[in-house]
Amino acid sequence: MLKLAILDDYQNAALKAADWTVLGNDIDITVFDEHLGWDESDIAKALAPFDILVCMRERTRFPASQIDILPNLKLLVTTGMRNLAIDMEHARSKGIVVSGTDMLPYPAAEHAVAMITDLYKKISAESQVMRNGGWQGYVSESLNGRTLGILGLGKLGARVAKFGLAMEMDVIAWSQNLTDERCAEVGVRQVDKETFFETSDVISIHLILSERSEGLVGVTEFKQMKPTSYLVNTSRGPIVDEAALVGALSSGEIAGAGIDVYDVEPLPVDHPLRSLDNAVLTGHTGYVVKELYELVYAQAVENIQTWKDDAPSRVLNTQ
Repeated sequence: MLKLAILDDYQNAALKAADWTVLGNDIDITVFDEHLGWDESDIAKALAPFDILVCMRERTRFPASQIDILPNLKLLVTTGMRNLAIDMEHARSKGIVVSGTDMLPYPAAEHAVAMITDLYKKISAESQVMRNGGWQGYVSESLNGRTLGILGLGKLGARVAKFGLAMEMDVIAWSQNLTDERCAEVGVRQVDKETFFETSDVISIHLILSERSEGLVGVTEFKQMKPTSYLVNTSRGPIVDEAALVGALSSGEIAGAGIDVYDVEPLPVDHPLRSLDNAVLTGHTGYVVKELYELVYAQAVENIQTWKDDAPSRVLNTQ
């Protein structure tokens, strides 16, 4: 019998999101609903028996050193068609098939919009006041007329920009390779980097993590920002210098932040961000919606079935 493990199913959603019974009775399924940590020997001890692993993109890492101590692994299914946490070439050299799934193109943009709205309208803070028996604890702010800065004007950034335009915000954009043509297509203004950080009332990050984008928002950029401004990051944690962010929030260098992504995930329970009243925090749930679970886990089941039939689908590590 084949052994299958579903990893990092924090919300116990996987088995409900798809019909796993179609795989038949010759597969034994185990669900891990907590992160296995970062120690490769501990991860290997938990996963060594399994032939098939289904992982949520970039939650558990599979470098070459980890793959080498998983002797039974034959199929690794990741959500998404790209996963930088898996050494694709090494998996192929070990005869392990890595397959992916489609992803939805909009949830992270919706999450960014929700965070922007929360920061200005004080919704989560006001909800806590109400739960504590209070009434009208905060004075909210208007989005109308504010300057929304989009850092990275790709598909997600463009969706957030259109929200800003609908709210009658002044929408500006900057990234290292941004063109006037792209800005005109979306209907926003391109500005230089210094102007971007100095004039934005709220900045929303929509960049891919790379050597060029890592640490892009740091001490210098926070000093350039207005003390009344906000930062929203639903992209990747290391794009923002986390220590600089904590410092800027603690000192009042910026007014607040909405953060969904972190250098280390899950975020340690004693992390200083958790104690800051001007930080709206979510646990990398920007892409986690019911519709996405239904899509990715259904396709994961398909990938397992086609692999069993010796015709693997959506393979990511072909030569």
